[in-house]
Amino acid sequence: MSTNNRFANKLWFKRRKRNATAIPKSFSEISKIDNDHSLHGYHGFKLYFRSEQFVDVEACLKKIGAFETYIKQNLSLFSFPTIRKEKTFAVDLSSLLADYEFNSTWNDFKLDLTKKTSFTLNCMAVAMLQRLIIADENHSTVATVLHPRLVNFEPITLLKNLKTDSFGTLVSIRGTVVKASNTRQLLSKEIAFNCANCRGTQLVEQIDGVYTVPSRCPTKGCKAQTSFNPIFDSETKTVNWQCLKVQELVSVGSYENGRMPRTIDCELTDDLVGSCIPGDDVTITGVITSRSDTKRNQASVFHVYINVVNVVSNKNQSNGSVARITFNTADYYAIQQIHAHPSLFRYLVQSLCPNIYGNEIVKAGLVLTMFGGTCVEDDEGSRSISHVLMVGDPGLGKSQMLLACANVAPRAVYVCGNTSTSSGLTVTMTRESNGDYSLEAGALILADHGCCCIDEFDKMTSQHTSLLEAMEQQSISIAKAGVTCNLSSRTSIFAAANPVGGHYNKAKTVAENLKISSPLISRFDIVFVLIDQPCEKYDRLVSEKVLGSHSKFTRPSSKQSVHNGTGSTLHERLIVSGGEIADHLDHQLLRKYIAYAHKYVHPVIVPEAKEILEKFYLELRKYCQENNCSPITARQLESMIRLTQARAKAELREEATVEDAIDVLEIMRTSFIDIFTDETGTLDFRRSQSGSGMSKEKQVKALLSLLQTQAEESTENEFAKEEIWLLAEQVGITKERFVQVLQNLNFHGYLLKRPQNKYKLASVDF
Repeated sequence: MSTNNRFANKLWFKRRKRNATAIPKSFSEISKIDNDHSLHGYHGFKLYFRSEQFVDVEACLKKIGAFETYIKQNLSLFSFPTIRKEKTFAVDLSSLLADYEFNSTWNDFKLDLTKKTSFTLNCMAVAMLQRLIIADENHSTVATVLHPRLVNFEPITLLKNLKTDSFGTLVSIRGTVVKASNTRQLLSKEIAFNCANCRGTQLVEQIDGVYTVPSRCPTKGCKAQTSFNPIFDSETKTVNWQCLKVQELVSVGSYENGRMPRTIDCELTDDLVGSCIPGDDVTITGVITSRSDTKRNQASVFHVYINVVNVVSNKNQSNGSVARITFNTADYYAIQQIHAHPSLFRYLVQSLCPNIYGNEIVKAGLVLTMFGGTCVEDDEGSRSISHVLMVGDPGLGKSQMLLACANVAPRAVYVCGNTSTSSGLTVTMTRESNGDYSLEAGALILADHGCCCIDEFDKMTSQHTSLLEAMEQQSISIAKAGVTCNLSSRTSIFAAANPVGGHYNKAKTVAENLKISSPLISRFDIVFVLIDQPCEKYDRLVSEKVLGSHSKFTRPSSKQSVHNGTGSTLHERLIVSGGEIADHLDHQLLRKYIAYAHKYVHPVIVPEAKEILEKFYLELRKYCQENNCSPITARQLESMIRLTQARAKAELREEATVEDAIDVLEIMRTSFIDIFTDETGTLDFRRSQSGSGMSKEKQVKALLSLLQTQAEESTENEFAKEEIWLLAEQVGITKERFVQVLQNLNFHGYLLKRPQNKYKLASVDF
């Protein structure tokens, strides 16, 4: 119901006392009684201040005039046509508080804004409405309700600091939207009710939006206490309403053990509805309010929520992970000192997980993945993020490196595969008490514009299919209960897995070791295979590293040296020599350094580096054409492009040079060697880069299966050697290995040799 109807009703109620039988037919008749909202020289003054007995008019007019003067002096900050259309305007508090004339006139503005938020916003709205009507040459602007939206309200309050003394005050919080309800309709603050006994009408205020019915009829002579019917017609005003659940920002290194992350409900109205979705990082400014949840025979419990004044979502920014990290002068000086390091990339790699010795190439791949490539806004099909999989023997530090990535990344979520579900990773649809459905964001949604670290990746076999869309399309679509939507999931996935049986078997491919589908493994840009191989020199260095980390004092070594980061290959430049004192960077500074690179550095690849990547790709494609295999696809070429851009971004350079491409190719070759090498140390490119190739054992089983099938179809269990060779080619057995495979099958009794160079399949009987 509009405001002019409310004042018309009050006038009509006085008349109804004199003549109880004079009841208007509709509220449209009441609205004709009084349409003038101007008072004290301001249009729409009575729209915001209904009763003057509760308002200091002189002080109110002074404050309205102060903001009106500010509007006239800063017309460039406001667009009047947009304000007339959207009925809302933004107020930058940083600019407003810096205005000397405004603060001298309204000297207690910050206190009024915090403690008397509604009064302060009404003063701003009256001043803006006055300027709109004065500036309107066509006289088309009517007195209407405007909504000021406050921007840059400080300080940011943590959810754990919202105590009882915060009730009724304006606060600003920052968090992640984990749940969003559907849009509903909220009635106005007052609703008219019709008495079923005497047909009398009265207005009842709806406090805090809680539906309240009258307790008695005010008509003289009518003693009715029940049977009141609300009047819902075209004059009854409703506004859009939505409820969000916001969770505090929790990083891996700052969470409190033994408790869940704190959450708070936030209620949005009018134009704020639909401004954010689950997974968005938001900064919410609003008033802390409480509502009674008391039921019969229960304690007086109140539900605390935020009545939102403004919400700023970071989903439209180029990189949302930067929004949660702020930079001060000391941070910029620290970043400048880091950038001046003589061996910068080696410095960053050694700082990732200094308690794990070795695995420099693996750490380099993790660091490049955290920096990411350059996002191309025009190309919607490309992605700037990469995915890394670490698989190998237990006890080699895979989980430690994964935790280090989660602690260093500007935005990260760490989950364990054996305790995660498919809905917990993606999105959950829950049913509310009123029957509506709402969305709750999972780990991949919460890690949007960041990284999701998944440990024990091999233990979540039933959840692998839910990752396919998120890893390639950078989104998660859901179609449940008649609801179809698509949520962004621009997330880098860092996964660590142990092979089946506890030890990595080089005779098998990656897919066979992990029991994971080939399409999922093919989506990883880099796959590192870590194998625990005894080595006297390496084992001695590892033991010194482990014992040194558990001792209070570091034992001096006679061979201590400082590595200068020079060498012909990337591994030689990154490796830590025996007795070297390596310099490490604090994880908090490293996190800010990565966030700075995300925000300000967007490198492009020079033509010479493109030629190197193209040459490497074409050589592998030519080799696979000659040997009838597919070791690399265009997906891996895009991976090398992203990693080359990340290599330049790690050193805050705007151009990716030839040296960057060479370093990336060394990382890719290391990954290829880990994947393609069999148990004898031979490179077999038939073991596809995606891990989908067959191992030698699996090829022999496939050959026997084909022989079995053909024998059943032809009812003949004897095959010529040439027939067996044709079937062996289909499963990928090379000509060099065919003779050995045939001899092994004959030796173990699967194929019995017959005269005339024929073989009998012993496993088929007719």
